[in-house]
Amino acid sequence: MDISTIIGIVGTCFCIAFAIFLGGGALMFVDVPSVLIVVGGASAVTVVKYPLSHTLQAVKVAMKAFFHESESPAELIQLGIELATIARRDGLLGLEGVEIKNKFLAKGIQLAVDGHDEEYVARILASEINQTIERHDRGQHIFKGIGEAAPAMGMIGTLIGLVQMMSNMSDPKSIGPAMAVALLTTLYGAVIANAVCLPLADKLSHRSKEEKNNKMLILEAVAGVQKGMSPKVLEEMLLTYLSGSVRATLDLGTKK
Repeated sequence: MDISTIIGIVGTCFCIAFAIFLGGGALMFVDVPSVLIVVGGASAVTVVKYPLSHTLQAVKVAMKAFFHESESPAELIQLGIELATIARRDGLLGLEGVEIKNKFLAKGIQLAVDGHDEEYVARILASEINQTIERHDRGQHIFKGIGEAAPAMGMIGTLIGLVQMMSNMSDPKSIGPAMAVALLTTLYGAVIANAVCLPLADKLSHRSKEEKNNKMLILEAVAGVQKGMSPKVLEEMLLTYLSGSVRATLDLGTKK
């Protein structure tokens, strides 16, 4: 579970709610027509912009912002070195009984053990990487789309409220409450966009980059194992996927 995402969203909503509570009653910030315009309108606009199936899949992709934890590249490198050591000693068939928790790495090693050539294995793994990134990009775009549509629908709701208010100018007492209701749609749109959807899109973008980096590392590791590469040479090659500071620490930990 990614605690930072939960803390960020809950903390933002708490600050907004607490400010509302300190300023007076919370019920004055509840307006059903405004919710319908912003939430319903933004949802409908999103369905127009993207296929319905992609929109529904975005919910599943969004779960990566809350519950997905990327594996440490350093751990993947260490595992790749261990697999290379076994392959150098016992051949590729020696990897058949090795338990590998990472599904992507396990798939690549199994393809190698099954006797497929390096080009075929690399093509299969690269295709899966591209498909994964494409799914993630769709999810990010959909949440960015909602983040763009919600404030726009909020503005539309405000204009509707202003028209309704202007049509009832004969009653001065109704102007203040009507203006407050008109502004609620703008508030709803701003909160949905800036407290939820746009931050989620940015977090999904970060997760996507992490996963792509890890899978590219795995692709290189599988290729090295297939070629019978020396574990030390493979280590040096895979270390390029780490930042300089982490790389130095890992070097110190793996030198014999």
